[in-house]
Amino acid sequence: MSPGPVRGATPNRRLGSVRGVSVLSPPGRRARPSAPETSRLSSAAREELRRRLLDLIEGHRVVIFSKSYCPHSARVKELFSSLGVECNILELDQVDNGASVQEVLSEITHQNTVPNIFVNKVHVGGCDRTFQAHQSGLLQKLLQEDPAYDYDLIVIGGGSGGLACAQEAAILGRKVMVLDFVAPSPQGTSWGLGGTCVNVGCVPKKLMHQAALLGQALTDSRRFGWEFSQQVKHNWGTLTEAVQTHVGSLNWGCRLSLREKAVAYVNAHGEFVEHHKVKATNGKGQKTCYTAAKFVIATGERPRYLGIQGAKEYCITSDDLFSLPYCPGATLVVGASYVALECAGFLAGLGLEVTVMVRSVLLRGFDQEMAERLGSSLERLGVRFLRKFVPVAVLQLQKGSPGKLKVVARSTEGPETVEGVYNTVLLAIGRDSCTKGIGLEKIGVKINEKNGKIPVNDMEQTNVPYVYAVGDVLEGKPQLTPVAMQAGKLLARRLFGGCLEKCDYVNVPTVVFTPLEYGCCGLSEERAAQEYQRENLEERVVGFHILGPNAGEITQGFAAAMKCGLTKRLLDDTVGIHPTCAEVFTTLEITKSSGLDIMQKGC
Repeated sequence: MSPGPVRGATPNRRLGSVRGVSVLSPPGRRARPSAPETSRLSSAAREELRRRLLDLIEGHRVVIFSKSYCPHSARVKELFSSLGVECNILELDQVDNGASVQEVLSEITHQNTVPNIFVNKVHVGGCDRTFQAHQSGLLQKLLQEDPAYDYDLIVIGGGSGGLACAQEAAILGRKVMVLDFVAPSPQGTSWGLGGTCVNVGCVPKKLMHQAALLGQALTDSRRFGWEFSQQVKHNWGTLTEAVQTHVGSLNWGCRLSLREKAVAYVNAHGEFVEHHKVKATNGKGQKTCYTAAKFVIATGERPRYLGIQGAKEYCITSDDLFSLPYCPGATLVVGASYVALECAGFLAGLGLEVTVMVRSVLLRGFDQEMAERLGSSLERLGVRFLRKFVPVAVLQLQKGSPGKLKVVARSTEGPETVEGVYNTVLLAIGRDSCTKGIGLEKIGVKINEKNGKIPVNDMEQTNVPYVYAVGDVLEGKPQLTPVAMQAGKLLARRLFGGCLEKCDYVNVPTVVFTPLEYGCCGLSEERAAQEYQRENLEERVVGFHILGPNAGEITQGFAAAMKCGLTKRLLDDTVGIHPTCAEVFTTLEITKSSGLDIMQKGC
């Protein structure tokens, strides 16, 4: 059982001393000396038991006196587990002298029930008091009063999720360190603080996407009456210089933000050497060890390479493309991921010859009808697709910037082979989690050996209680920057701010930034049919998909509506904005199964 609720937001802070143990006493009374002996224990045995209990409390950071069947005890254990705090738990129903222990414990604390919790020698109380202390921040303060570690939190990885978590923890008054180190790509490309999104992902990709759209707008402008005789051409060097200047400003902004929040930043590779201890190795090979009460793994992913001749020697990835010092020329993009199609789209939009080699389907995991429509839009832009082929060798024909490469590819459906000559080969076949080489095996953190992903519970907690993970390293979670940032902030608030809110990974919107953008939120048609059965689809919107201009801006608004329980009836009752692309969602009448033409007729 648990004591009844206590008035006020926090337990009373008056402390009474019992043999060196601080006792957080109930309002209006202090801890009193032992009551007269009432059990069968002799005076000497009672004093010996008291001494042993006090030694137990003094010798451990957190002690929980519990009973294995008590639901209130279970709640408290789950709370400390979610905080990554190791506890010493004594189940009174499973020890021979449990009744005597509880009796003597009652004399010390004036609490007759379990759970009975001590944190750093301070008696917090029972279940209700512990949760009140957690919500007020007092519990975190008591837990912090342990000088054994250099930091309250060390984040390994300086990407979006890691930085969000580190900064939020620092705002909440914790001592935080970020370890971040970027190993150069096989082509020698490296970058600064901020992770994939800032340096070689979302940000430079969106800038190049915009550059391609501007080129298309120039072509379209003649039909709108614009006349210009000068030949318009694109300068790759000017674009990459502008992109890298912007990226550099964001790198500096990340460092400045950490400095303003007093977060220690070390440009070094972090590796666990033992429990609660990491070794940081900088670019010069210098090593320093740091300890922390808690750790967050936010190391992200890096592009995968094909295990074929010439892959690492001559091919590039998205790690290299956005700072490539020369125009890539005729480019073969290997892969059908969103990274592959986005790169193919903006390269073609800049006027380059682009071929995409596809092993199986476009955008695996996305709605396949929309994926094929996106592919058709790229073909209309001039992108050539080579389907059902995989490269088996990349050979250098001519050095240069760019040079010439011969690619030999084999059909996935038979013995047929093809050859092609390109200036650049861009690999976009997937990404691998950066969880190897950081010492996780030394402290027992489990990873999925097939993909390197880290399994976590709904608190982003690994199987090692004081180690957490956010971002692309998580198994089964969306690999998106805003998701990592949200998860990182909420994790810090749960660990150090008394917050209980968890990251919601359901109905997360995303956009493929091809020239004709593809935005989606929720289930694909295939998943919806599988989960709800075709004859049982509801009026509630379970999946939203749009292929069109500015799909990202449109999808963001509809994602919020889906969080609020968007239905077809609500869409029908909404007056559209005319003329816009998004207004079509307020006038939907034709079902796919009807087979009728969906082309707009009239206004």
